[in-house]
Amino acid sequence: MNINTLRKTCTGLVAVRGDPGFGELLHANLWNRLIPDRTPQVLVRVNDEQDVIATILFARANRLKVVVRGGGHNWCQPTLRNGGVLIDIGNLNKILSIDPVARRAVVQPVISNRDVQKALNPLGLAFPSGHCPQVKLSGYVLGGGMSWNQGVWGHGCDSVEAIELVTPEGRLITASERENQDYFWAARGAGPGFFGVLTRFHLKLHPLPRAMRGGSWYYPVEDAPAVAAWLEKIAGILATSVELSLFLLTAPPELMERTPSGKVCLVTGTSFGDTPEQALAELSLLDECPLTGRCLRRFPPAPVNFEELFDASGALWPTTLRNRVEAAFTNVPAAKYTQLAIDHILKAPSPISLILLVFFTGPVLPPPLSDAAFSMTARIYAGPWTMWTEPADDEANTVWHRALIADLAPFNCGYYIGESNTVEKPVNAPGAFLPENWKRLAELRDKYDPDGVFFGYFDGLSDARTV
Repeated sequence: MNINTLRKTCTGLVAVRGDPGFGELLHANLWNRLIPDRTPQVLVRVNDEQDVIATILFARANRLKVVVRGGGHNWCQPTLRNGGVLIDIGNLNKILSIDPVARRAVVQPVISNRDVQKALNPLGLAFPSGHCPQVKLSGYVLGGGMSWNQGVWGHGCDSVEAIELVTPEGRLITASERENQDYFWAARGAGPGFFGVLTRFHLKLHPLPRAMRGGSWYYPVEDAPAVAAWLEKIAGILATSVELSLFLLTAPPELMERTPSGKVCLVTGTSFGDTPEQALAELSLLDECPLTGRCLRRFPPAPVNFEELFDASGALWPTTLRNRVEAAFTNVPAAKYTQLAIDHILKAPSPISLILLVFFTGPVLPPPLSDAAFSMTARIYAGPWTMWTEPADDEANTVWHRALIADLAPFNCGYYIGESNTVEKPVNAPGAFLPENWKRLAELRDKYDPDGVFFGYFDGLSDARTV
């Protein structure tokens, strides 16, 4: 099959390197505006499953490797490869059905976290979506899915009951616990190393919590290690329906005069409760911090909905920025981690960069998933989000970011495939899985994609300027 045949076969857009506007097509929907110098030979923006099948067959016939882009949010941009074919599934963005009685939904993969909740919440339903409003389910589920209300609902991939996908052979199949189980296992956690094109998700839905409450507390940044140690102490006795986080970030304008360094420690707590009394009781312990007397500002727990949670999250991680990210799982004492992080955040060249610690709550740490590739777990999930606006500031922010992650690296016990630089630090890819899961992924790739139709984690990533 030649390129002209592909153009006639596909209802979607087919573009070749060198075509007018190819660069804009390639880069327009990328979240991270720090764009690496890697370019495919062909880009196909598909409209349906038949377009996907035709593109896979074209790639096979021409011995071209394939990479898939959903929402374009992955920070290290693994959908940009040298050569091959980029299948852009951005037009597969519809909610196909919702069954409120059975609590089931069928959706195409490029639905945002915000839009999923917006469709479900008026029906009294919810899905364990991710935190950033713009992130699409495609990459979110493929990465495992660090979700809202994770202590109760589990990871996003836990609530995926079946997937529809196109295989390296160009076959459209369904995978679940009952059929094509290997594909189902791999699709829930493999991230950018998955060897197929997801076209639909069959989702299990949950009752919308009837009493969601959220509060926040600002402390001087120098108190952050003591606050972190206290949060670590209480995390094990808090309900699993409480989401607990600590941020090191630039002070809001109204607190700037009270913070000589310009930085603060922000604690946030959200309860996904069934009653107002339950939700408030679950958050009440956060008012008993030994450093409460030094609290700069308190926003007491108040009613909150998913739309407001997304607004708050979106404000912390705005669009159209240049980004570097290195988030990891750790069991190191929170005070030690936070003290080292403070030493760096005080020198951050960009005022919008931040460092986050998420404390998983409940008396028992959830075990790794037994039926999915995603397999990381720890008491704390943490790391820096280095963000800036101007290309002229690339070097300063890169130097700062690399120094920080080098100092934090000995603390890390595992990585999250969706928020780690697996391009510049390839070791982070196997580090995102238990050894046996990483081994099984390699074996499944060899079994189901023996011809290497799909790019793996590491090939096609050399470029003139690393991300």
